[in-house]
Amino acid sequence: MDGTASSIDVAANLELVRGHIRDAARAAGRDPASVTLVAVTKFHPEAAVRAALDAGHRTFGENRVQEAAAKYPALRAAFPDLRLHLIGPLQTNKAREAVALFDAIETVDRPKLAAALAREMARAGRALDIMIQVNTGEEPQKAGVLPAEADRFIAECRDAHGLAVRGLMCIPPLDEEPAMHFALLAEMARRHALAQLSMGMSADYEIAIRLGATHVRVGTAIFGHRPENP
Repeated sequence: MDGTASSIDVAANLELVRGHIRDAARAAGRDPASVTLVAVTKFHPEAAVRAALDAGHRTFGENRVQEAAAKYPALRAAFPDLRLHLIGPLQTNKAREAVALFDAIETVDRPKLAAALAREMARAGRALDIMIQVNTGEEPQKAGVLPAEADRFIAECRDAHGLAVRGLMCIPPLDEEPAMHFALLAEMARRHALAQLSMGMSADYEIAIRLGATHVRVGTAIFGHRPENP
């Protein structure tokens, strides 16, 4: 198997990942239904997404507005119950398009973006689920609000902008043990009575489930290695 979309059995991989999710949830004393698998389709072709849809999967994640706009409107027309999460950084000038395309935005991390999303949701009459991205590793090159500023920003999103903040999201540093970052995010969520935690990817989603993840973002384990940027 060469890892390209044409050689990948998406349905079999989905079932394997679902099995791992079930096992991890049960080992943690949790209901497996409390964990949503967000299948990450960045750079993967529409055919790969359709294979997952045909296998019964409905929740997907995309990193870029432009790619989602090219790929998902036709798929949503064919599968109206499809749910799409934005899991990559969002530029403020893309807020209107994002509100039209997505059902949830996991990467809100600054006041200007929060205000733009609130404005565009009011204009469009759409209420998207919002997650706050926290830069738990305080990495300068990475998006996300810093942990020390998260409490204030969460309150601002709720109170000043009226956003439906459902939870928190993080991407731990590659060279650090992810569990401590997941535990930090879970504690922040508890403090703010937030029910959703988006944390864990192909390499560490079982650890994330043990520490309370309600959404895991898995791409490679389902679709294989990403093709080069088109």
